[in-house]
Amino acid sequence: MDFPTDLNIAQRASMQPITEVAKKLGISPEDLEPYGKYKAKLPLSLIKETSSPRGKLVLVTAITPTPAGEGKTTVSIGLTEGLNKIGKRAIAVLREPSLGPVFGIKGGAAGGGYSQVVPMEDINLHFTGDFAAIEKANNLLSAVIDNNIQSKTHSIGIDPRTVVWKRVMDMNDRALRHIVVGLGGTANGVPREDGFNITPASEIMAILCLAESFSDLKRRLGNIYIGKKFDGTPVFARDLKAVGAMALLLKDAIKPNLVQTLENNPAIIHGGPFASIAQGTNSVLATKLGLSLADYTVTEAGFGADLGAEKFFDIKCTSAGLAPDAVVIVATVRALRHHGGAKKDEYNTPSTERVALGLPNLEKHIENIQLFGVECVVAINAFPSDTPEEVALIEQCCAAKGVRAIVSRGFAEGGKGTQALAEAVVALAENGKSHFRPLYRNEDSIEDKISCIATKIYGASGVVYSSKAQKELKEIKKLGFDTLPVCMVKTPKSLSDDEKKLSRPRQFEITVREFEFASGAGFVIPILGDTMRMPGLPSVPAAEAMDIDDNGVITGLS
Repeated sequence: MDFPTDLNIAQRASMQPITEVAKKLGISPEDLEPYGKYKAKLPLSLIKETSSPRGKLVLVTAITPTPAGEGKTTVSIGLTEGLNKIGKRAIAVLREPSLGPVFGIKGGAAGGGYSQVVPMEDINLHFTGDFAAIEKANNLLSAVIDNNIQSKTHSIGIDPRTVVWKRVMDMNDRALRHIVVGLGGTANGVPREDGFNITPASEIMAILCLAESFSDLKRRLGNIYIGKKFDGTPVFARDLKAVGAMALLLKDAIKPNLVQTLENNPAIIHGGPFASIAQGTNSVLATKLGLSLADYTVTEAGFGADLGAEKFFDIKCTSAGLAPDAVVIVATVRALRHHGGAKKDEYNTPSTERVALGLPNLEKHIENIQLFGVECVVAINAFPSDTPEEVALIEQCCAAKGVRAIVSRGFAEGGKGTQALAEAVVALAENGKSHFRPLYRNEDSIEDKISCIATKIYGASGVVYSSKAQKELKEIKKLGFDTLPVCMVKTPKSLSDDEKKLSRPRQFEITVREFEFASGAGFVIPILGDTMRMPGLPSVPAAEAMDIDDNGVITGLS
């Protein structure tokens, strides 16, 4: 099999006007809000909550990945192409890329090879301005908070020592994690400690992706917890009368974005929370749009099934009343070599021994999906260094778990290389055997919910709480937020909270270092290990290889 080596496949793509792409979904030009020739916003009025029968929902997740990722987006897009080739009206519904990873270690997030969404450069950069709007709404609230603290006539008495709301920026910049604001005299505000998160970690991003209407968006914005007054009473965004202005900034960002694949099939891209530090899935509105418009909606959740898939099920599906019909678990031979002990420069070196040692990681992720009662198939995302012997090992492992493993060649062949996977997904989605069930009940205590995820999904033997976490947990319960679901912040590099523990670690405890909570989005955030909500750039960032010439041709962005 020949693999494409030209990184500018997307630049040569023969794109159709977005009006033509929309017609394939039965959308008239009058319903589109074009952003140039190849992108458009979709109105929420296209969502048909009562449509029957609704489309099938397919989630794409993965085993524990290498730092560069294993190609969930590529498989999601390739599967969408394959489904359309076998006669199903399918649509990919994906997250928007963040500039942090784009310029950091992972590069773009528009797929790869012949399974991409286009215009790739636009999608990977500023796209339709959704991230900028989220950033501005977040930072408007920050500005209102500090202005109120300083005011002598309009203050509601916020204790600056208790403010937990942080500013955000869509860039990896570790220097902004912990800062002091308000220096330089009384005209510049009241000095206090502050910090930045990356935009995908903003509660505004989480809210946008969980809101089911504009009124629901405003309700959730009003429920954002800020801190306390000097008398100890809690302060919410609604108390600062900031909700209306924040909603104004999000009036277009709430609408999902329509683009196309390389094979001119429709794709919806909307929202972009990370799965390691947020819920890791695209917006509820985008997913419901897909289900209203197509026979099959293919979506993905970030990182491995222990992160994105768990949050997709326990936060997004339970909140929005969604029930997936099938799950695709993406595995790669190189990731299994990694979990079997291969170093980075050995990822492409064939080794059945290392693959065999890494297979317990795949087994655990299969077991995790089965816990939720949903049928699954394993997609082996093909790489040039794969050998038949290594692939056979994976197939045998999956067969022992009662699951099919199918090689996906979407990167090299587009939809032609994913038809077998598409047929397997249709068989699962239509056999009626998936009966989705969440892992826990929201009424369970926070400790029980965390323990449930840690022991059943991660495979931990127990949970340890730092003294800081114990203190914060008492405050969360006092505020009445203990009936919310939990959104774990954890390294994506291991099933445990220690990135050095590869494959399927056993007999380990996880440590909850501290808590945050997103009362507007509607979840509590246990933070494990040393995971940061503002990443840093690697020693050699991807940005160093990027450029643009006098004709506007971009290089190094893939």
